[in-house]
Amino acid sequence: MNKWLKILIGVVVVIVIAVSAVFFMTSGMVDTADAFFKAIKQQDIAKARGYLSEDFKASTDENALKAFLSKGAMLNFKEASWSDRQISGGRGELNGAITTETGGVVPIKMMLVKENDAWKIYAIQKPTAGLQSDDAAPTVPGKAEQVTLVKQSIHDFIVSIEQKNMGHFRSKVSQLWQKQHTTEQLNQAFKPIMDSGANWPVLDSFQPVISSEARVDENGVLLIAGHYPTQPSQVNFEQKFIYEGVSWRLIGFKIQAK
Repeated sequence: MNKWLKILIGVVVVIVIAVSAVFFMTSGMVDTADAFFKAIKQQDIAKARGYLSEDFKASTDENALKAFLSKGAMLNFKEASWSDRQISGGRGELNGAITTETGGVVPIKMMLVKENDAWKIYAIQKPTAGLQSDDAAPTVPGKAEQVTLVKQSIHDFIVSIEQKNMGHFRSKVSQLWQKQHTTEQLNQAFKPIMDSGANWPVLDSFQPVISSEARVDENGVLLIAGHYPTQPSQVNFEQKFIYEGVSWRLIGFKIQAK
């Protein structure tokens, strides 16, 4: 047998072994994903939540999960296929597509973590369908959703400022931020605003203006900046979000009145 042919065969064997190893190591993730979608197909949302990580469940209730799946046509699930599988220690990722009973195909990404020796779903991402500008990443939400995110964050902030306690605001932000800061620490950070005596609730009656193109940085953080056209002082804001579970959750918040 030709020497180079032997080498080629050896290389092919190594590649086959490597691919088989990846499929073996990621089989647990696929089993979790398949079990999750099987529960979805049976309309058993409570059972489906059992395959979610603790952070995912804490940030997403059954109604929010069902709304996300319904919006993405995934409640009509037929089968899933995974074209790319990645694993690194106790974290993994599945990229592929969901086929619906009507023959539709929904691209999807699932991030998983190892909890108590079992793979759990940490986040689910579905690219936005429809027209998208070339200079915006597919994961950046549309302007309408950006405005909704800002208004909700501002409202939750106002509720806590009026109560002079940041507990409500903290309960609405990302699990990651909650782990980093206690309610007491947020109370201290925002004390000057609490004591300012400004009419913050008036912001709920205004529409925020997104002044720059929202973007997602290399760490997956969504940055939205803009202002409220209030008089005589304009209120500027900068908000940062990360994708947790099935939605964008606040991880950074800055507000300033000039």
